[in-house]
Amino acid sequence: MVGQIVSVVGARPNFMKMAPLYKEIKNNGYEQILIHTGQHYDENMSKIFFTDLEIPMPDINFNIGSGSHANQTAKIMIKFEEFCLKNKPSLVIVFGDVNSTVACSLVCAKMGIKIAHVESGLRSGDKTMPEEINRIITDQLSDILFTPSIGANNNLLNEGIDASKIFFVGNIMIDSLMNNFDKIKKSNILNELEISSKNYALLTLHRPGNVDKKSNLQSLMEIISIISKDIQIIFPVHPRTHNSFDDKLHEIINESNIKICPPLGYIDFIHLMNCSKFVMTDSGGIQEETTALNIPCLTLRENTERPVTIEKGTNTLVKFDANEIKDAVDDILINGGKNGLIPDLWDGKTANRILEIIQSMKL
Repeated sequence: MVGQIVSVVGARPNFMKMAPLYKEIKNNGYEQILIHTGQHYDENMSKIFFTDLEIPMPDINFNIGSGSHANQTAKIMIKFEEFCLKNKPSLVIVFGDVNSTVACSLVCAKMGIKIAHVESGLRSGDKTMPEEINRIITDQLSDILFTPSIGANNNLLNEGIDASKIFFVGNIMIDSLMNNFDKIKKSNILNELEISSKNYALLTLHRPGNVDKKSNLQSLMEIISIISKDIQIIFPVHPRTHNSFDDKLHEIINESNIKICPPLGYIDFIHLMNCSKFVMTDSGGIQEETTALNIPCLTLRENTERPVTIEKGTNTLVKFDANEIKDAVDDILINGGKNGLIPDLWDGKTANRILEIIQSMKL
């Protein structure tokens, strides 16, 4: 018998992972509370996703807002502990690798509340990434670990986690993609941006190593500006990235074929991705979405926690080097780029598998 289930989200990547599972739990009659920590507080990074994904607004919003990692994590822990003391949930479901995920896992572990982690076992091997620390800690504390790939299972086993806690269920982000694809196809974003299908590349940047230091962002945008001579670049600017914009960066963009726009909702963004010639990104989830859509993806990072998108999918890891990025882009423009296969259990049924496992447990 499953008692009260609490799902916690805090940032854009969580919403697409939460939505299909939230609906699956609700449709099976379980008591469920949805908490938004407010880690992402920009409307286009948060509120619009609830509308796009057709899920109700959260039952509770902590409205934490911005801050350092320690500041954000501490504020979430305090608020979430107060909630748990009052409500005593049977199971808390956390998603991905954001600060909200690790903060709530720490609270649950110390209070003896069961934790289920959706998207367990991903590892980049780079502990300079805050997300990597969040992943490792959350997985060590979790009671039920739902993985998107066999490689993720192996990572957890290598870290000494009991195999009985680990469940390979597939990629839940693909559930959201499939569930919303009819709406995605009807998006009007291309007309709004005055662009046409397959005549542009999509760029996203938000990782601290790429955007927090202005000189790094400027160097990267100088490379992108060269690429824009061959194909127009559409660049929805993340709030974190926008904080590093200055006169020099505006000058680089204004003198290139780069069109910037505000952050987009889920439906418009996926449509923009699906109609692009290729994508350049430092995001984790976009590596998966491009693989599912068979769109060539160049990941502008030294490493990835999603190697299956390289091994089977359309993703290519491209280091921070002008020649390497340019060569990879030329290959796409001349030869069509990398084709991929759909990884195992990327079939739109992950939420159903997760609920079946939860139902089988004594909580």
